[in-house]
Amino acid sequence: MAATRQQTKYRVEGMDCAGCASKIDTAVRRIPGVDDVAVSVTAGTMTVHHTTESDLTAIEKKVVGLGYAVAPLAAKSSTAQPIPNQAADDDHDHDHHDADEDKHPDDENVAGLHGHDHAPTSGPWWNSAQGRLTTASGLALAAAFALHYALPVTGPWLFIAAMLVGLVPIARRAVMAALAGIPFSIEMLMTVAAVGAVIIGAGEEAATVVFLFLVGELLEGIAAGKARSSIQALTTLVPKTALVEENGATREVPAESLSVGTVILVRPGDRIPADGEITEGDSAVDESPVSGESVPVRKAVGDTVFAGTVNGEGVLRIKVTAAAADNTIARVVKLVEEAQESKAPTERFIDRFSRWYTPGVVAIAALVAVMPPLFFGGDWSEWIYKGLALLLIGCPCALVISVPAAIAASLSAGARRGLLLKGGAVLEKLGKITAVALDKTGTLTLGKPQVTDIVAFAKEAPEVLRLAAALETGSSHPLAVAILAKAVAENVKVPAASGARALGGKGVTATVEGAEIFLGSPQAANDKVALSSAQNAEIAAFNDQGKTVSILLVGDQIAGAIAMRDEPRPDALAGLKALTDSGIKTVMLTGDNKRTAAAIGKQLGIEVQAELLPEDKQRIVGELKRLGLTVAKVGDGINDAPALAAAYVGIAMGGGTDVALETADAAVLHARVGDIAAMIELSRRTMTKIHQNITIALGLKAVFLVTTITGITGLWPAILADTGATVLVTLNSLRLLAPSRQSQ
Repeated sequence: MAATRQQTKYRVEGMDCAGCASKIDTAVRRIPGVDDVAVSVTAGTMTVHHTTESDLTAIEKKVVGLGYAVAPLAAKSSTAQPIPNQAADDDHDHDHHDADEDKHPDDENVAGLHGHDHAPTSGPWWNSAQGRLTTASGLALAAAFALHYALPVTGPWLFIAAMLVGLVPIARRAVMAALAGIPFSIEMLMTVAAVGAVIIGAGEEAATVVFLFLVGELLEGIAAGKARSSIQALTTLVPKTALVEENGATREVPAESLSVGTVILVRPGDRIPADGEITEGDSAVDESPVSGESVPVRKAVGDTVFAGTVNGEGVLRIKVTAAAADNTIARVVKLVEEAQESKAPTERFIDRFSRWYTPGVVAIAALVAVMPPLFFGGDWSEWIYKGLALLLIGCPCALVISVPAAIAASLSAGARRGLLLKGGAVLEKLGKITAVALDKTGTLTLGKPQVTDIVAFAKEAPEVLRLAAALETGSSHPLAVAILAKAVAENVKVPAASGARALGGKGVTATVEGAEIFLGSPQAANDKVALSSAQNAEIAAFNDQGKTVSILLVGDQIAGAIAMRDEPRPDALAGLKALTDSGIKTVMLTGDNKRTAAAIGKQLGIEVQAELLPEDKQRIVGELKRLGLTVAKVGDGINDAPALAAAYVGIAMGGGTDVALETADAAVLHARVGDIAAMIELSRRTMTKIHQNITIALGLKAVFLVTTITGITGLWPAILADTGATVLVTLNSLRLLAPSRQSQ
């Protein structure tokens, strides 16, 4: 019988570069029973797909052997501890952390003992073990230079000692990586280059190169930590405590303990501790920490609020609708971390390329070292020196990280703006979009009717609204909700109604202030009291605009009419213009009637195809693709599943709902049409950064390759072709986190 498959996720500490992830991936895949491994540098996690018979202890020990601390991520527990790096115990104290911590602990317990240990993601770099190791190496090198000038005869041995301060932990990781099946690691290249330099009498340069290597890795870790913290910082938006009201008393409880249905009190100026629905009060809520929206949004009873947003001037009572682990921010962080484990096509190509590139460089370095002396009478020391320099130049770290660094920064930047992209592959695809097909209801429009016109016939408009609201009080029908919302907005005092009853398919009737009131369709009203030709003409004009009209009768008198329509989102016109200005074709695909769709389409200036079934939308997407267009489909993620699947990229519009987060390839969490263009623009900027990064990585290597062969530069400048390029590539990628487009 086939073994049962399962998945285990781990927190991995001390991992800040693509090389780290590659080593862990390669080593763990070699363990029996492991089917797949996904390592996220940005999240600091490793997900292992394996059989139930797999030895999880062996997996953890393998990662520890490479120089990292690891702990399984499971249910909340105060006892789970990371497995320490035993090699590190010899030299450093440890500050272990619970496996369920939301933030990444300092990498103190593992840093400094494998070539790619970096600075912690929080706290000053000099408090990390990597910072201390770099400082110690620098002090040893300075002391060696000083003593060399005082006692020249001791120089070579002093420089060897200084070199060993930094090289011993690097060499130890190189051996562990080689035993795990990664012989061409940067640690191994660094070790061979440094030892070779000592053998040919270049101990001074060997010590300098080791120090520069550690400095470069420290800088790389600091830069990579910024990319990681950009998305993890979202978790800090949610307050740690909440005020719960019970039996008239208020008590403070941990926010993570809130259960669905609990009513919490949020005072003015406080952060909202959970996703929920307002049950009492109204206030302006600052959603900028989550959505980037600069203007506070007015919220009232029945409205949804998100964890991490800031209450304005009013006291709110909120019914919790999602537990802490499932609130909007937690789900966004989780999905972004999962997306960062998904490699883009360019990244997969670079990974494959680097597998051949590094051994190729080692072979070339060996040929440079031995061919000229053997066949052309060259000096052995000179050409071995050049060969060793080529080893350092050949490290693929900058090249390997050029793509994931940009993608991680881009995914994080997008998430902070409510643009959820499910992986690097989706991010690459978006930049190629040339046509966008959008739903109408809930995508281009708000998805709920709004009162657009109040027409006075026998009664004044305010009176028409007042009596209509009295009839609709307590109803959940979308048209009733629209009328009641208009009454609230106009501060109308709604009178009481008695004997209210619905007339199936016609309308509603009740007694208000002693008069018999009816609100219903024009046809039903006409059956009771004949409408004039002028009134019918006005109603027809509203219908031509895609509006639904309800007629109000007071006794046998036609009091007035109320016109309603699902109106376009406030930013729909500007959002569509942003798409067309980018050279992207737009088209509305809707199942609504042609008259309503045409009215909205005319208002927004978009091509319209209406009265479509789901299979019709799928067919039209296919037709657009056959015209040579690269199509994105934007919809609600449920009714449009066939069209979303047929499109090159499917984008869900949503307000932080499960559907919006979990359906399609990408999601616009804050339901802004303008965010679709922003998502495509972010993709294009990211691809530009990736191309820049690859140029930097390969360009620097090419320059130093030529200068090394010609004898212009030596070992210590060669290290800049690796660590220097890696730092430049990472910093260039972090520019994607900047909020201003113009700065890019």
